Order: sequence, then structure tokens, then C-alpha cells
Amino acid sequence: MKVSVGQFRPGGDVAANLAVIRELAAEAAGAGSELVVLPEESMLAIGRVEGSLRQVVEGAWTSFVQQLSFVAAEHGIAVVAGGYEPSGEDRPFNTLVLIDATGRIVDTYRKLHLYDAFSYQESKRIRPGDGGIKVAHLGDMRVGLMTCYDIRFPEQARALADAGADLICVPASWFKGEYKIEHWETLLKARAIENTLWVAAAGTSSGHTIGHSAIIDPMGVPQVHLEDEERGVVTTDVTRRRVDDVREFLPVLRNRRFARNDSIVDSH
Repeated sequence: MKVSVGQFRPGGDVAANLAVIRELAAEAAGAGSELVVLPEESMLAIGRVEGSLRQVVEGAWTSFVQQLSFVAAEHGIAVVAGGYEPSGEDRPFNTLVLIDATGRIVDTYRKLHLYDAFSYQESKRIRPGDGGIKVAHLGDMRVGLMTCYDIRFPEQARALADAGADLICVPASWFKGEYKIEHWETLLKARAIENTLWVAAAGTSSGHTIGHSAIIDPMGVPQVHLEDEERGVVTTDVTRRRVDDVREFLPVLRNRRFARNDSIVDSH
């Protein structure tokens, strides 16, 4: 299937963000894409919310997901995008939604690893996910979901590979800083290489985030990418055949000496 990644600079106005999402989805569909992956904070940028985050999220989440469904159905393209889902407490979930080309909600994923690093404490405002990993069928591919900081945890990507993922979608809002672009690009390639699967990563692009969206093939080779453009879409062919071919001559998942339960396989 053709897959696109799109990046933009979300603000605190959900309706304005949805207008940009609609434009990016239309551009991706016009390029023949069957799936567009959009950033972590597509619904709204948490740092630009005025007033009570809980009230804003509770008032906006259902409508945001509904409008995403309308966008997907209107343009005949599946969509992965991130937003903030009510949790019943002051801290919402950081949630991805996967919607198919008919507008049907296929799955949701609540971010497991919160960004409590580099002097930032995401857990002060966000509740960690409680639903485990997610892999869903989309066309002839199985699609796994991760969010931003999750990419630093190879065991999560390996769990998605073990669950059958051919493609991992990684919406992100990756903060700028020393070596941060190098970390991002290296981690995306590493998750693709060590699991011999595709990675489609979409980042926000703003004054404090890097953008640098990309689609990486199962050999770790970027097929398309953006840099720090405030808005953009890039598209490439993402195939199960490429996964199968790479796993045939690079069978790391078969060759490993660690079992899925994380214990060392006895070689005696």
C-alpha cells in the first residue's frame, strides 16, 4: 500500500488543527496514499491549552475522533493521529486513533511510556496507558502503534513484531535539543532494522519540536523524509513483500536466542 506521513504545527484550537488535518489527508489521498500518519498532538498542543486541560479534553475528544472519521471517509484514506482522551481524572490519556478509509475506528492506543526525561515530566499532566500494545489489520498489512518516547524502548517494538506487525506507526512530538535529531533518526532506523519491518514516523514541527517525519524500510533505509518544514506530506510504497524478502535473507527474528518471555533460551 502507499503510505504517507504528514507533519504540521498544531495549536490549541481543535477546529483549526482539524482544518489542517483535512488538507494533509487530501494531499496524501491525491498522491494515491491508502494511509496517512499524522503527529502525536494532532488534536491540540497541550502547551497551548488555556484553562482546565480536563475540561478542554472532555469537551473536544469525541468530536475530534468523529471529525477524523469524516476526513477519512471523505478522502477514502486511513488515518492515524494523536490526541488527548478523557480518563475520568485530571490527567487524560495520550491516545492514538487508527481509522480506516470508510471512517470506521479500527483501534486506539494509549501511550505507555510517558516522557519523564530531559527535565520534562509528561506524567504530571498525562495518565499512562493501560491497554498494552496494539496491532491491527489494515488492508494486507498489520499495523502496530507507538507514540514518540515509546520508540526508545526496543522491547515494545519487538512485542509489536512478535504480534505480527509489518509496519509500526510512530506519531511524535519530539523535542528539540542537543543530539535529539540524531537520537530520533537512529532510533527509527534501529527499530526497523532489529525487527525487519517498516516504520512510519510523523512529527510535529514547531519552535520546540523537530519535525523530521520519515518512512523507513525493513533494512533501515529512509524511503522518504521531511526536515523541519512547518507543514508537509511525503508518500512511498510500503509492502509486505519487502518485509518477507528482508526476513528471508536477514532472519533475525528466527535466529534470536532470547525467548518471547525475555528469558535466555537454553542452548544445552
